[in-house]
Amino acid sequence: MSMHTHAPLAVPEDQLDVARDLLTLLSDTTTEPRPDAQLEALTLAVAADLPVLLWGEPGIGKTAALTQLAAALDLPLTTVIASVHEPSDFSGLPVVGDDPAEQGIPMAPPDWAVRLVRAGRGLLFLDELSTAPPAVQAALLRLVLERRIGALQLPPGVRIVAAANPPSSAADGWELSPPLANRFVHLQWTHDHEVVVRGLGGTWPRAALPRLTPAKLPDAVDFARRAVCGLLAARPKLVHQLPGSETRRGGPWPSPRSWEMTLRLIAFATAADVSRDVLSMLVRGTVGDGPGLELLASVDRMDLPDPEALLADPAGAELPERGDLRQAVLDGVVAAVRQRPDKLRWDAAWALLAKAIETGAPDLVVVPATTLASLRREDWDVPESIERLAGAVSLSSRADRAAARTGVGTKAGR
Repeated sequence: MSMHTHAPLAVPEDQLDVARDLLTLLSDTTTEPRPDAQLEALTLAVAADLPVLLWGEPGIGKTAALTQLAAALDLPLTTVIASVHEPSDFSGLPVVGDDPAEQGIPMAPPDWAVRLVRAGRGLLFLDELSTAPPAVQAALLRLVLERRIGALQLPPGVRIVAAANPPSSAADGWELSPPLANRFVHLQWTHDHEVVVRGLGGTWPRAALPRLTPAKLPDAVDFARRAVCGLLAARPKLVHQLPGSETRRGGPWPSPRSWEMTLRLIAFATAADVSRDVLSMLVRGTVGDGPGLELLASVDRMDLPDPEALLADPAGAELPERGDLRQAVLDGVVAAVRQRPDKLRWDAAWALLAKAIETGAPDLVVVPATTLASLRREDWDVPESIERLAGAVSLSSRADRAAARTGVGTKAGR
């Protein structure tokens, strides 16, 4: 009987280990500095220690953005799904002690709150806020406003960010209660296809805290106070406006609390010198679109150069690029001459209008030039710059009349 020997079978490598290696490679991503207005707005609000609420469709990347933000800021991330918790999870569970009649019944906080307090810092992410029932939303009020959970006080190093799906896409969702909604900075979270494509390729945008300039801090606070107080002094009805519809009450709206948040955001935005797009997102996300746009227009006017400074040095004057701001500056210059007319100021105003013609659209000069011409005294010589202005203004007027005739002709031919 012949004996045959067989080579031992090779033991296959554990496929779960191979799968883990593949998952590690897939999760190996990097970040890069990249302009991203919504990420910059989120980071600035977090730096200002204001609760932020991200609104966006499911799967848009809200959770991923928070995970990346926590990593970039080196903050431990604690995620709490609001919709699966009971009110007592946020207000605390009663614990009966040895002598309740003497000592009372303390409210024990949940374990995640204890871990946050022990760490002393962190990013608390309240997810699915719009699907949390009204009783849970009511319990969350104390957490968001007073930063208390049961008997625990969250340390200053903890920041709060929440996320919600719009009611149209939230299954069994509730509108946010007005008191809770008014405590958040609301940011609309949308996807940028270029960011998504580059991120899936392994490189995501990097979040970074705004670089605050220490020397700018006092001026930033003064600017923010003048901006908000100036608007509310002129428009007292904007101080508190509870929206009429339930849906709008669940978003940003003006109240003394949200104006105080807005003031803080303007100060931070000014000290960090952020773009107007970022400031617009933050302001409209705190007091709503209407009041927010009024405030932005007021801020724009605050940044306009002083007409007297322009009249004193027309050659060195820098006029705003934006048409509406340039128009406001030119109108202000003419108003200043009207208030205190003399030949030197009148000539300086014409020099400014001539500069405006050279660097921008001539139609912006038509109204101020007409008004300025009406201020001329009989003994004032006409400056040479008026001839150039007259040609440009005449050309602009003829173009406007031609466009109007074309429009009339087009309508008549229909």
